[in-house]
Amino acid sequence: MIVLPEDEWRSRVEVHEMRVDERVAGHRWRAERGIAHPVDDFLWQYYRFRPADLRRWHPGHGVVLAGNASDVLTRPDYHRVEGGVALDSAAVLERRASTVRRSRDLLTAVMSRPGRYGCFGMHEWAMVHGAGERRHPLPLRLGQRETDRVVEELGARCTHVDAYRFFTPSGRPLNDRALTREDQLAYEQPGCLHANMDLYRIAYKLSPLVDSGLVFECFELARAIRDLDMAASPYDVSGFGIAPVPVETAAGRATYVTAQRAFQQRAEPLRRRLLTAVDGLLTPQAVDPLSN
Repeated sequence: MIVLPEDEWRSRVEVHEMRVDERVAGHRWRAERGIAHPVDDFLWQYYRFRPADLRRWHPGHGVVLAGNASDVLTRPDYHRVEGGVALDSAAVLERRASTVRRSRDLLTAVMSRPGRYGCFGMHEWAMVHGAGERRHPLPLRLGQRETDRVVEELGARCTHVDAYRFFTPSGRPLNDRALTREDQLAYEQPGCLHANMDLYRIAYKLSPLVDSGLVFECFELARAIRDLDMAASPYDVSGFGIAPVPVETAAGRATYVTAQRAFQQRAEPLRRRLLTAVDGLLTPQAVDPLSN
């Protein structure tokens, strides 16, 4: 158990809350006024973690908060231990064991294989193929006919089931394989933008068992990737200050792959930290409920 003096952990709380408040200020301002932002709103609509959840600081498993931590004690799943207050990891794991194990399986699978860089962001194009209803009320940069032509010529090589499931009926056959939840562990790979964005989902689903600083870092990564995802999409997002990455051209595809590789490098240490945290939780000596 790591014991944090009160002045240290309260300083961490303050810094964390300030970082989150600064990062979500624009979203809150728009939300109060009913102003949509298709790029930024995605993180709050698709991922089920509210700004208030992100702001709430947790030390994670195996940390004792020394001093007067009575305010923390009022939260669910915290209890008194020798030297202060700590998360009752056993109680949380009793409810979340399957989530923790699934997280470990997915993290391990992705880390076991090299990244692939030949998709060129065509998943977003396959999501609007053949007209029909669009996910975002935005105009297409090239129009419907040219958008369809681009994805038909380039094809789709998506490895992420949660992107594939939003392909239009006519867009699905354009992928090089059909994807199902059952074979996610077989195809998920670290070059995929959405696999790296989803480190945020893994992190917040593990909360409060992992420290909130790690959850926020995964959020920051997801937010940065979201900009590239929409810049390379068929949508015109110039009105939101995002210059297009024209993947319909060779130069645009080269730009996309360079950014894709950079995000993989940025995601790798976060993925390793999450796996280390999960392995610690699943160590029999760590908590009794998972010792069998």
